[in-house]
Amino acid sequence: MLEKLMNRELVRSQPSGIRTFTNMAGEVEDCLLLTIGEPDFNTPDKIKEAAKRALDENDVHYPPWAGQRRLRERIARFELEQNGVTYDPEEIILTDGATEALYLALRGILNEGDEVIVPTPAFALYQSITELSRGTVVPLPTVGPHFQIEKNMLNACLSERTKAIVLNSPNNPTGTVYTQETLEMIRDVLLMRQAEMGMNGVVFVICDDVYAQLSYGEYRSFTQFQELRGQIIGVQSFSKPYAMTGWRAGYLMADREVTSQLVKLHASTVVSAVSFIQQACGTALDCDPAEMREVYRNRRNYVYGRLQEMGLEVSEPRGAFYIFPSIAKYGLGSEEFCLRMVREARLAALPGKYFGADGHIRISYCYCEETLREGMDRLERFLSALALPPQDN
Repeated sequence: MLEKLMNRELVRSQPSGIRTFTNMAGEVEDCLLLTIGEPDFNTPDKIKEAAKRALDENDVHYPPWAGQRRLRERIARFELEQNGVTYDPEEIILTDGATEALYLALRGILNEGDEVIVPTPAFALYQSITELSRGTVVPLPTVGPHFQIEKNMLNACLSERTKAIVLNSPNNPTGTVYTQETLEMIRDVLLMRQAEMGMNGVVFVICDDVYAQLSYGEYRSFTQFQELRGQIIGVQSFSKPYAMTGWRAGYLMADREVTSQLVKLHASTVVSAVSFIQQACGTALDCDPAEMREVYRNRRNYVYGRLQEMGLEVSEPRGAFYIFPSIAKYGLGSEEFCLRMVREARLAALPGKYFGADGHIRISYCYCEETLREGMDRLERFLSALALPPQDN
């Protein structure tokens, strides 16, 4: 009955498995949560002071739809300095977090039946927004120990209905950073497709780069390929590098012809981002997240080392604050594995099933050292008590 009364795609849409599982585990007494990607740092004081000043200066009125021009100019300078890409202020939209930016990107380009290639494992939000926009997700399994994209796999996913590919690097949930070789391969495949098919072969590339400043080594975004700028949509967030998750601030960058359309969707969805946080966002871009990044790197090293000692197959994350070990050898689905771990070990990680990779679990290491030590101790005891299935001779 409800499906007849309301939007069908909305009714069919499922609540976030991440939140649902975390809420369930949180109700279990003494359960340690390593589930949410929430920095345990507070927003730096200088950013908070900038917001307070904006309030005192009565910056509480409607800003321009796309955001205050001085902030968009500051973002343009930041992107040029940080990533070597040139976007005019008119090509930047300040959004209510990266979530809205992704919504604008996908909702703004998709027509019914269009396909979006999503390398898996992947954050589930891409699928939910695509389906709400009446598009179809085409999973692109990444391969090897480092979850890179292979050319033959990408070509197998391309079809006449392909409208976009989403690239999330550093990646949630794996911590993978796509290599320059991988990025160049994707560029070459897309250029070849356009050469063969003309306008019918144009594929948008949505670059979800929200963890870019939390990369532990060399990092390059697909936005570097400005020969494709007309079909690149860059998505960024203030949440992760500046511990501003509750501020709900992010931005989108694209060619002017694209943003001139997306800003209409933005205006009809939220009108604009909050006025008095915009001065604080400009201040954030003057902050260096290196100290936070080094803390995450040390936590990565600790958790990665402990998982290796436990005999788990695991790739070393190159960015973000997630690690994605394989639990396939235990013969359990990831949801059953994680439910048992909550009940028997009072420890919560997320089933890889929620990210399209059932033989894995996602552990978030953006928690303090004491919590991570206790979490790894509980995981080790749980695995020791978990019988391995018999192996075939």
